[in-house]
Amino acid sequence: MIRKTRPHITQNEALLFEISSPGKKAYQLPELDVPAVDPSAALGAGNVRDQIEDFPEVSEVEAIRHFTRLSTWNYAIDLGLYPLGSCTMKYNPRVNEAVARLEGLAWAHPYQPEELSQGALEIMARLETALEEITGMDAVTLQPAAGAHGELTGLLVVRAALEARGNPRKKILIPDSAHGTNPATVAMAGYKVENVKSNDRAMVDLETLERVVDADVAGLMVTNPNTLGVFEENIARAAQILHAKGAMVYMDGANMNALMGIARPGDFGVDVMHLNLHKTFSTPHGGGGPGSGPVAVKKHLEPFLPVPRLKRAGERWAFDYDRPQSLGRVRAFYGNFGVLVRALAYILACGGPGLKAVTMDAVLNATYLRKRLEAYFDLPHSAPTLHEVVFSDDRQAKLGARNSDIAKRLIDYGFHPYTVSFPLIVHGAMMIEPTETESKQELDLFADALISIAKEIEEDPKEVTAAPHLTRTSRVDEVTAARKPVLRWRPGAAPAK
Repeated sequence: MIRKTRPHITQNEALLFEISSPGKKAYQLPELDVPAVDPSAALGAGNVRDQIEDFPEVSEVEAIRHFTRLSTWNYAIDLGLYPLGSCTMKYNPRVNEAVARLEGLAWAHPYQPEELSQGALEIMARLETALEEITGMDAVTLQPAAGAHGELTGLLVVRAALEARGNPRKKILIPDSAHGTNPATVAMAGYKVENVKSNDRAMVDLETLERVVDADVAGLMVTNPNTLGVFEENIARAAQILHAKGAMVYMDGANMNALMGIARPGDFGVDVMHLNLHKTFSTPHGGGGPGSGPVAVKKHLEPFLPVPRLKRAGERWAFDYDRPQSLGRVRAFYGNFGVLVRALAYILACGGPGLKAVTMDAVLNATYLRKRLEAYFDLPHSAPTLHEVVFSDDRQAKLGARNSDIAKRLIDYGFHPYTVSFPLIVHGAMMIEPTETESKQELDLFADALISIAKEIEEDPKEVTAAPHLTRTSRVDEVTAARKPVLRWRPGAAPAK
C-alpha cells in the first residue's frame, strides 16, 4: 500500500493581530507589595509610552496555543526525510547537542582570557587536527562562519599567495557543474569568472581545461563530487594541468559527505578547500544558521591563513597574531564555537571506521533511490553518482507536468520536496540526496511516492499540476510573492488567507 498522506490537523491559524482584544494580558501577577514607581519620573517622560501601537493583546493560553499550533506546521528532520540535494540535511545525533550545551562550553565568553579558555582552545586544536587528517591537508582555520564565507576566505588565501609571488592574476575557472555560490565568491575576491563546460559524462573536460589555462588563471574552483553527484575522476590530472601553469586548485568541500574516510582532497592535488561543518559534521541545518566553513590548505598556503592562529605556548594554547603574511581577520571572533563542539563530538563518536561507514551509507542510499526511480524519470547522463542523484522532468514535461508540479504534489504525500531546477545545466532538474541517516523503509516510502506521482501524470496530469491539495495554503503566486512581498501587517489589512 502506498502511503498517501501523513495525517495532521489542518485548521488555519489567524495572526495574533487578528485575535487581539484590548485589555487582554498574557501574564498574571499579584498586586505590588511595595510603593509603585512612576516610570516617567524614573526614566523621563520622553522614554515612556502608555502602549505599543498595534501591539497584539492576547491571553496566555491564546499565545501558547497560537505558537504551538504554528509549530505543528513545520516540517523537520525529526519528522521525516529531507531529500534536498547538495545540502546534506541529515539527522544529527542528540549526544552532540548535549555536549554543545555543557555549561562551560555553552557560556564561554569570547573575551574570556586565554588562561581561562584552555578547554575551548583544546577542542579547537583537536578539531583542526582531525580535519587535517580527514582532508589530507596540512593546516586548517576554523574562523569562517559558514560555507560561502569559507569559499571567500580560501580564494583570498590564494590571492594573497599569488600576490606574494608578484602577480595575483585575473580570473578563476569554474566548471558549469559547480555550486551556485562559487561565481559570486570569485567576484567578491576580485577575480573574473570563466566557465568551463562539462563533457558528456558530466565531468570537467580535460581538453577544454588544458586549452583555457593560461598565465591569467589564478586557479580552478571545482566542486567534487559535483552538483550532479558525479566524482571528478580526472581531478588529479586537472590539478597537474593547473600546477604546471602556476595556478592552484580550490575545492568546494560542501559535498564531503560523499568522500570522508574514502578519499582525501589533499591526496589528489587540491591546494585549498572549505568544509561545511553544519552539513557533513553534525549541526542542525537550516533557518539561516548557525554554520561553520573551515578552510584547509596545503603547507605552501599556511602562512596566508587568517589571524589569529592557534599555537602551543609551553603547556598552554594561545592565539598567534604575529603572522606578517596573513590576509588578516575574516571574522570578529574565532568561528561559531558551538558548531565546532558538535563537529568534534561527531568525529570522535564515529571514529575513522564510522566516518567511512557514513560515506558508504550515504552513497548506498542515493544509489538505491537512483535504481528505484530511473525507470520513471530521465537521467541526464550515465556516469555513476555518489551521495546524490539528479533526474530530469523531460518525460513528465511532455505530458504537461514540470519538476515544480511534482515537488508540490510530493507535499501531499507527506514529504519535503527535493531541490528544484538546480543544477542549471540540467533542464528541469530534480536533485535528490537522501543522506546516510535514512532507513530503507523511509527510502521506499519516498520512492513509492515519486513513482505514484509519475503514474498520476500518465493518467491525469491535472491531479499533479493543481497540487498541493492537502496543505493549509494551496498553490501560491510565487512570482508576485517574490516581486511584491508583504513583510508587515497593517491594521485594516485583509485577513490572512
